[in-house]
Amino acid sequence: MELSTAVWTGGVAVAAAVYWFVWVMGAAEVKGKSAVDLKMGTINRDNVKDKYTQYWSFFRRPKETATNTSSAEKVPAFVDTFYNLVTDIYEWGWGQSFHFSPSIPGHSNREETRIHEERVADLINARPGHRLLDVGCGVGGPMRAIAAHSGSQVVGITINEYQVTRARAHNKKAGLDSQCEVVCGNFLEMPFENDSFDGVYSIEATCHAPNLEDVYAEVFRVLKPGGLYLSYEWVTTALYQAENPEHVETIQGIERGDALPGLRAQKDIASIVKSVGFELVQEKDLALPPAGPWWTRLKMGRIAYWRNHLLVCVLTALRIAPKGVVEVHEMLYETARHLANGGETGIFTPMHMILCRKPVKASEEEN
Repeated sequence: MELSTAVWTGGVAVAAAVYWFVWVMGAAEVKGKSAVDLKMGTINRDNVKDKYTQYWSFFRRPKETATNTSSAEKVPAFVDTFYNLVTDIYEWGWGQSFHFSPSIPGHSNREETRIHEERVADLINARPGHRLLDVGCGVGGPMRAIAAHSGSQVVGITINEYQVTRARAHNKKAGLDSQCEVVCGNFLEMPFENDSFDGVYSIEATCHAPNLEDVYAEVFRVLKPGGLYLSYEWVTTALYQAENPEHVETIQGIERGDALPGLRAQKDIASIVKSVGFELVQEKDLALPPAGPWWTRLKMGRIAYWRNHLLVCVLTALRIAPKGVVEVHEMLYETARHLANGGETGIFTPMHMILCRKPVKASEEEN
């Protein structure tokens, strides 16, 4: 009797542990994916590892990818592959807003994210009746926050079909599907008419473009004259030293692990904005004091990483998660290490803000 009781008690304890470990601790920080539902986008589960290998080979030397014409033309396809590989893991471990935010004392990560997103709506003067464009919208976390805050209609564009499906599902669940629309497309060749948006924004998205001028020019084309465009850019700062091997390793680690064909220098952003016709209204690195360190969240997540890594290994062994998920998860952890190092040393910022205006006279010149 005592043996059977012990066995029964042990079985209940194991079941409870599995439930807690997988379904409770394995759930996304902001309601979304759970650990048992990692699909790797539209990639067939048997091809995940091969796709990861192809991706890693392509972005092995990021700067060469950006400067080589034939390679640059392939960047959008590999960015699409990247987001097939990481979208579910991002949702599971980070939430529905795939970006960083300045740390604010007394606020949670979720509140900091909301404040960072609502700042966009306020700076581009978004309001009811406006039609906004979210360039590189991901699964739509910022889109929903900005739509709810401003009352504007928001159209998001992402190159990844799986993200379109996820964003639409989240929009409907949030009751914002009549206010938020998502389309699949390349932001270097957007399927929108000239002068068709009252405001445009991009949150840590244009860093995927081989040439920043190309995406800025597309934004300029679709924005109405007099309209405002805001972007949070990933850039190297003035502290970055190209002759410093540790600096180079950090920046290349960020580029390789985030599908970036070479980061731009902070000092060059303003001139690029002006080169396509924009008037620069404001430029500011939001990572600088009084903002707290944005990378703290990455360092605090290291315990969670090992928990999640063990969980991913178990799910892969049980064939619940596809082969290749472990490698993708390891890549993201290593990338997080480089990101945190870039923040601590001050050589990298993911929130260099530029706010610019399309001149009213631009419509006359285009016509």
